[in-house]
Amino acid sequence: MSETKVTVIDAGERAERAVTTGTKAWELFAEEPSIIAARVGGDLKDLAYELGDGDEVEGVAIDSKDGHDILRHSCAHVMAQAVQELYPEAKLGIGPPIENGFYYDFDVPTPFVPEDLDKIETRMRKIIKEGQRFSRRVVSDDDAREELADEPYKLELIGLKGGVSTGSTDSIAEGASAEVGAGELTIYDNHRRNGDLAWKDLCRGPHLPTTKRIPAFKLMRSAAAYWRGDEKNKQLQRIYGTAWESKEALEEHLHRIEEAERRDHRKLGRELDLFSFPDELGSGLAVFHPKGGVLKRVMEDYVRRRHIEEGFSYVGTPHITKEGLFYTSGHLPYYADTMFPPMDFEGAKYMVKPMNCPMHNLIYRSRQRSYRELPLRLFEFGSVYRYEKSGVIHGLTRVRGMTQDDSHSYVTKEQAPAEIKHLLDFVLGLLRDFGLDDFYLELSTRDDSKPDKFVGSDEDWAEATQVLQDVADESGLELVADPGGAAFYGPKISVQARDAIGRTWQMSTIQYDFNQPKGFGLEYAGPDGSPHEPVMIHSAKFGSLERFYGVLVEHYAGAFPPWLAPVQVAGIPVAERHLDFLDEVATRMRARGIRVEVDYSDERMQKKIRNAQLQKVPYMLLVGDRDLEAGTVSFRFRDGEQANGLSVDEAIEQVVKAVEDKAQV
Repeated sequence: MSETKVTVIDAGERAERAVTTGTKAWELFAEEPSIIAARVGGDLKDLAYELGDGDEVEGVAIDSKDGHDILRHSCAHVMAQAVQELYPEAKLGIGPPIENGFYYDFDVPTPFVPEDLDKIETRMRKIIKEGQRFSRRVVSDDDAREELADEPYKLELIGLKGGVSTGSTDSIAEGASAEVGAGELTIYDNHRRNGDLAWKDLCRGPHLPTTKRIPAFKLMRSAAAYWRGDEKNKQLQRIYGTAWESKEALEEHLHRIEEAERRDHRKLGRELDLFSFPDELGSGLAVFHPKGGVLKRVMEDYVRRRHIEEGFSYVGTPHITKEGLFYTSGHLPYYADTMFPPMDFEGAKYMVKPMNCPMHNLIYRSRQRSYRELPLRLFEFGSVYRYEKSGVIHGLTRVRGMTQDDSHSYVTKEQAPAEIKHLLDFVLGLLRDFGLDDFYLELSTRDDSKPDKFVGSDEDWAEATQVLQDVADESGLELVADPGGAAFYGPKISVQARDAIGRTWQMSTIQYDFNQPKGFGLEYAGPDGSPHEPVMIHSAKFGSLERFYGVLVEHYAGAFPPWLAPVQVAGIPVAERHLDFLDEVATRMRARGIRVEVDYSDERMQKKIRNAQLQKVPYMLLVGDRDLEAGTVSFRFRDGEQANGLSVDEAIEQVVKAVEDKAQV
C-alpha cells in the first residue's frame, strides 16, 4: 500500500505525516467536528479533497472567518434549492457570502413577501435534515452551458468568466467570484443519501460536507437588486440570510441586530430632533436642527481648538473651482465617478469640490517657502460634495454633502515619520475624548497587479509604506493589512474603532502623498538655498463630521455624555410656585456655560421627568417646597438615581466638572 507525505499545520505548528495514498482531507480531521474544510497550499478545499504528496494542509474551523464564509455560502445554496423547489419558475442569479450572512438573487414573476420567506425557511430545514452531500465536479464551458441552458444569468457568467478576477473587489459581476473564476468551471451537485441528484449550481466552492452541517440560520429580509449591481440591468429579488456555528451565536447576532436597530441614528435623529433630510434638498443632504446643531457646534469647537493646539493654522477655501485644478492634483480621471458633473460658466467648467487638498496646495504655493517653516500645517472645515449612488446613501454615515476636518502637513522627508506619529497620537487622543477607546489600525497599500490605478515610482511607494508601517508598529496597536486599499497617490493608515456594541467603523485617516507636491510644483528652500520638494501628509480626525456624528449617536444610543448633550440640564419644577427659583438657578448655570432648558409646560411633574428621560438629558434638576425653603436643588439622573438637597453652587460645580472632564456618564 503506497503512502503520501503531507504537512499538517495546527495553530502555526507544522507536523509531517504519512498517509495512505488516496486519503481525503476529512480523514485528517475526523476527530475534530469543528473542521468543515481544509486549506491546502493556501487554497480552500472541500474536505472531500484527495491529498497529494507534499501538500501542506490546515483545517478550517466553522467559527473562523473562512469557515463562516463557507457555512454561509452553503446555506445560500440550500436557500436557492428551496426557492426553486417552491417556485420552479425562479431563475438563479448570484449567491455569495457577505459580512455576517449571505444572499441569493432570483428572477421571479412577483416579489417575495414575508410569508414566502417563512415557507422557504421551512423547506430549507427539510433539506438540511436530509443531510444532502455537496459534491464538486469540473465541467467544460460547453458542458456547463448545456447543463444550465435554462439559467440565463448563469450562462451570462460563463461567458464573462475570463474577465472575473478571483476575489477582486471590482469584479465585472457583483459577487461573481463566488461562482466563476478566470480558470476552470465547477458545478456543485447536492446528492440525497440514496445518491439521487437533488439540485445543482454553478459554483467555485468550497462547501460544507453535507447540508446537515448547517447548525443555525435565519432568513432576514428580501429586497430588489439589479443584476450584476448595474441599474441598467433587470431588477431581481434578493433574499438575505444569516448562518452561524451555533444557535447561541445566531441568537447573539440577532440580539446585536435588535440593539443596532434601537441605536439607529436615523431613528434617534427624528426622536431627539437632531437632523433631517428634506426631500426638497435632495438625497444625502442633511440639515441640522437647533438641538442637533448644538452637538455639531461642540464637535467643531473641540476639533478646531485641538488643531490649533497641535500647531495647525486655520484656513478657508471655496466650495467650487475650475475643473483644471483636479487634473493638476491628479484626481481626474481617478475620482470622476464620485464627482458631480461640471457647470459651464463664462467659458470655463466649474465643479463643486469633492476634496480640499488641491486648494491647500494653492495656499502653500502662494509664496516662497523655507525649510524653517516646515512642518507647515493647514486645517479647515471644508464642505465637500461627492456623488454617491442612491442605493448606498445611508443617513449621516453615507451622504452626498459632508464637512471634513481636513488637514495637511507639509514636511521634509526626514520629518515625515515624526509628523505621522504626531498625527496618530492626535487622532487617538481625539477618539478617546469622544468615548471611542477600542480600536486597531489598518494599513492600506498599493495593488501591484493594477499599476494603472496608482501613480508614482516603486521606490516612492516602498518608502512611504515603510514609514507608515514603522509608525503603526511603534504604536503597539493591532495592525491589519489592506492590500490594494490605498489612494492613487499614496498609502494610508486608518483607525478602525469599535463602538459600544462591537461594530467596527473606519474613522480617522493619515495618508502619505508624494504625488500632489510634484503635480503642483511645491517647493521649499533648503539650508543650502536650493529648491526641494516637500512631502504632503493628509489627515482627517473626524473624517466626515456627518459620519462621525452618526457613529456617536449610535455609540451612545442618543444618551450623550454631559459635554456633548444638546441639553445638559432639564429644569423641572414640582409646581408652578417653584419656577422663579428654578429660573434663577438656570440663569446661574447658563452663566457657567451649561446648556439648560426649563420645562414651563402644564404637564404633571412625572410627565415632565418622562419627557426629559425620552430626550436622554443627563441631569434633571428638580425643585420642590423643601428645596425652595432650604435654597437647594435635587438631581435625578438618567439611570433613575437621585441626589437630593444639593446647594446650588454644589449642583453647578458637579455639572461643570463632568463637562470639563468629559465624563462618560
